[in-house]
Amino acid sequence: MTNAAPSAHLPRVAVERRGAVAHVVLSNGARHNAIDWPMLSELVSTARALASDRTLRAVILRGEGASFCSGLDFPRFTKQPGRIVQAFAKLSPGKTNLFQEACWAWRRVPVPVIAVLHGRCYGGGLQVALAADFRLSTPDCELSVLEAKWGLVPDMSGTVALRELVGIDQAKLLTYTGRVVSGQEALAIGLVTQVHNDPLAAAERLVEELAARSPDAVAAAKDLLQQNWADSEANGLARERRLQMLVLAGRNFREALRANFGERPPSFGKRSPLL
Repeated sequence: MTNAAPSAHLPRVAVERRGAVAHVVLSNGARHNAIDWPMLSELVSTARALASDRTLRAVILRGEGASFCSGLDFPRFTKQPGRIVQAFAKLSPGKTNLFQEACWAWRRVPVPVIAVLHGRCYGGGLQVALAADFRLSTPDCELSVLEAKWGLVPDMSGTVALRELVGIDQAKLLTYTGRVVSGQEALAIGLVTQVHNDPLAAAERLVEELAARSPDAVAAAKDLLQQNWADSEANGLARERRLQMLVLAGRNFREALRANFGERPPSFGKRSPLL
C-alpha cells in the first residue's frame, strides 16, 4: 500500500507491504530525502497506522536514491516561520510536538523497526534513524548531528535517543561540532548497530530471525526496555511483572510452548490486542 497524500505532491513516505513486513521508504530521492512539510506529517501518520496493525511483524525503514535522509529541507521550512512556531507547540494530549513525533512515533510501533542507512544521514534524518530499534549502515554512510551547522540543537527527540546509545562525551562531541562520521566510525561509538556492505539484505535476514519469536514477547520486550532504560528500579520491576502477565495470558505464549515441546517451528497468530 501507499499512504494517502494531498494531491499537490507525490507521497513522501511510501509503504511496501511484503507479507508481515512493511518496507517504509522515504520517497524524496531527488533531494536526498530531505524532510519537507509533507514528509514530516507522513512520517507521523505512517507510524501510527502501522502501530495499529496486529499482523505486522517488523518494519524496514529506508530511503530511495542516493541517501537515507539529509535532514530538514531548511530553505522550504524557513519560508513559513509561522508554521514552524505552530509545529513546535506540543501535541495534545501527548508529550511531543510535530517535529518530535515524526521520530518518536516509530518508538511506539510495537514491532522491531530497522533503519537501513546509506549516503547521507544528517540532522533530522539521523534523529529518525535513532528512533528505530536497530540501525544497519553501509561503511561509508555519512552521519551527523548537523543542527550545529545551522546554529541549532537537535530537537526531534535525538538527545533522548542518544543517551541510550553513546556516552555523554561522544554525544556532546557530535552535537557541539556537527562533525560527520562514517558508518564504521559510528559503529565504534555505538551510534549504529551493525555495518554491512548490503545493509538492506542484512535487515531482511534480521527480520527472519525476529519473526521466529512470539510477536507478543517482542512487543512486550520493546516496551519494557524502552520504558525501563531511564526509569526507576521500582517502576521497572513493576512493569516487568505487568507485561509478563499479559504475555502469559496470550495464545502466542501457548503456541511457543507447544512448538518447543513438540520440537517444531511455531505458528504464531496476530499480536495480542493488549500489547
